[in-house]
Amino acid sequence: MDRVIEVEGLSKTFRPPFRTRKVEAVKSVSFTVERGEVYGFLGPNGAGKTTTIKVLTGLIRPTAGRVSVLGGDPSDIGVRQRLGFLPEQPYFYDYLKPSELLDTFGRLFGMERQARRRRIDELLETVGLSHVRQRRLRKFSKGMLQRVGIAQALLNDPDLIILDEPMSGLDPIGRKEVSDLVASLKSAGKTIFFSSHILADIERLCDRVMIIDKGAMKSSGKLDDLLSGGHLEKEAMVSGKADTTEISTWPGVVRVEAAGPDAARVVCASDRSNEVLGRLIEAGLSVNSLTDKKISLESLIMDLAEKRDVPAGGEVAR
Repeated sequence: MDRVIEVEGLSKTFRPPFRTRKVEAVKSVSFTVERGEVYGFLGPNGAGKTTTIKVLTGLIRPTAGRVSVLGGDPSDIGVRQRLGFLPEQPYFYDYLKPSELLDTFGRLFGMERQARRRRIDELLETVGLSHVRQRRLRKFSKGMLQRVGIAQALLNDPDLIILDEPMSGLDPIGRKEVSDLVASLKSAGKTIFFSSHILADIERLCDRVMIIDKGAMKSSGKLDDLLSGGHLEKEAMVSGKADTTEISTWPGVVRVEAAGPDAARVVCASDRSNEVLGRLIEAGLSVNSLTDKKISLESLIMDLAEKRDVPAGGEVAR
């Protein structure tokens, strides 16, 4: 497969105003994105996601490392003409109408008048804003402005679409519509790179993901591999009088849930399961079953952020 994005050893350092110490926002990050895949970019606030995206879109230059987008330099005008981008917090001139805004962007792309009008009509329908095409943007909600931003990111029919928090501000219906749109773009062969805190969307849409924390890549790979390799939890069904509050404090126990009057569900880390089972039996409980349980994406991100390790099946950050 063709590599649409190639990043090798990317680092970005800033010197904030009135401060003598530099801030290393991104630290030697390397990854690739293949043509036609949806690539999820995950991490807590301040992890370095937006800084990385700004490098990919040519808005800032890297301090060190090599970055190739669509086979060229991100700042090259030919590359930018094939790129669609939605920033995390898009800002548009309040007194424009959505059709006027998109027409302005279409002119910047050099689109012919009739082609612009057809494309604008199509996109406003796609993002569910055709009925407010004559309303000024200052009267739009945050979610509606997000839809306008998605429309402008798709205006030039880009080969690569980079979305920074595309679900931000959307209600559940809007999220579902945008999620379906991303799925349809993937079916059309588009390459999509996006960050999101909505983990259900990541699990539904992404072929591969990368997790970043404090500027450093913690893990990357296929989602199924990351959630199963080396990070299995064990779920024990126990019967008897269980003190769930006490059990929840034991080392290795992830959570405890009541499963009936005299039954409980105990989820523990796989590598501590023997220890936890021994303590359950010592407490006079009967262990009725023990099964493997995939770790959730949320737990994986928290685990990597706290423990700074990498699951089997993923790539180690260097």
